[in-house]
Amino acid sequence: MQTVLGLAALMRRYLAGEDLNPLCQSLLERAAQNPDEAAALLDAAIIMQFRGQPTVAQQLQQEALRLERCYRINAPAPAKLRLLALVAPGELMANVPLECLLEQSDIELLLYYVSTELPADLPKHDLLFVAIGESSVNRPLLAAWQTHLANWSVPVLNAPQHIANLARDVAAQQLQNVPNVLMPMTWQITRAMLTQLAAGAAPANCQLPTLQFPVIVRPIDSHAGHALTQTIDSNALAAQLPDLPGEHFFIAPFVDYRSSDGQFRKYRIAMIGGEPFAVHMGISADWMIHYLNAGMAESAVKRAEEAAFMAQFAENFVQRHGAALQAIHERLGLNYFGIDCAEMPDGRLLIFEVDHAMVVHALDDVTLFPYKQPAMQRLFTAFRALLLTAADSVNT
Repeated sequence: MQTVLGLAALMRRYLAGEDLNPLCQSLLERAAQNPDEAAALLDAAIIMQFRGQPTVAQQLQQEALRLERCYRINAPAPAKLRLLALVAPGELMANVPLECLLEQSDIELLLYYVSTELPADLPKHDLLFVAIGESSVNRPLLAAWQTHLANWSVPVLNAPQHIANLARDVAAQQLQNVPNVLMPMTWQITRAMLTQLAAGAAPANCQLPTLQFPVIVRPIDSHAGHALTQTIDSNALAAQLPDLPGEHFFIAPFVDYRSSDGQFRKYRIAMIGGEPFAVHMGISADWMIHYLNAGMAESAVKRAEEAAFMAQFAENFVQRHGAALQAIHERLGLNYFGIDCAEMPDGRLLIFEVDHAMVVHALDDVTLFPYKQPAMQRLFTAFRALLLTAADSVNT
């Protein structure tokens, strides 16, 4: 087993503005000099993803995994336990970024890149976490490992059968009729069906009810707003369709969730053992909010509102939505996951997405976002406690 720098360490340097090209070059040179040097290739693949070179990153990752499937991220302190995380080959968002949740902790993290086969040489571990993200590509892996883990010798967190609940259409079905929660129904649809909708006709052989525009259309497995469109009518859909990649999509009603001041506010919440924690709050004049495009770094007013949200999270947000969040946790059955959501004018919690692979980290500039550090440390402490409690449960 080889030791990698890993996602958190490299992302921290990247977000700090460091030029990672020299490091990447040295990693590639190290791999060239030593044909068994898989760790250098895996770290270089991460840097290539930062640089927007996904094809090169994939090639480097594939070569690394040809040499080695299991990698260690050392704990800086004496390790309290060994956590084995099952991860899938792929891009950065293919898996739960556990490295960011465990940065500087006393948990030794072992990353095993799975196939559908059960290997004979898994390293010793005290606890297993299924970190494979839900996607059409990963579903065969999750199905295979549901069988493999049926009678595992140590506790398993985020069991594969529960990860299936995170698919956008399945999650919407799971969360229907939760009191004070609104998650609009979402359906899978083909390009041919979209073409029929664009022509003003109801798609044949389709489970869609009578569809009311505006709608949201996104390619299956897309994240971070990639190719996400709001479509106001069939004419707009006809104009947008040639630019939409892929053959399979999710479609859902668009819900106007703007606040009384005309701004849109989106919250990211982490659920850890059923307890909610604030991750961030994005404020924007645009309905499609992502934290990096919301202008939070450029606006002291927005940051002040986010700081108040995080500082008063338990007293305000959880007081309003605690019962709804607990009900979501119970329906999904996961030990850890994230929620992207908003508050409707009528007080309901609007759910955009539930996913355990959402990015949760403490890597923001502390001079601009000093208020995030205490909130994130509370979250990390709770995640560590979840792991230790789960690992101890086998002995109780």
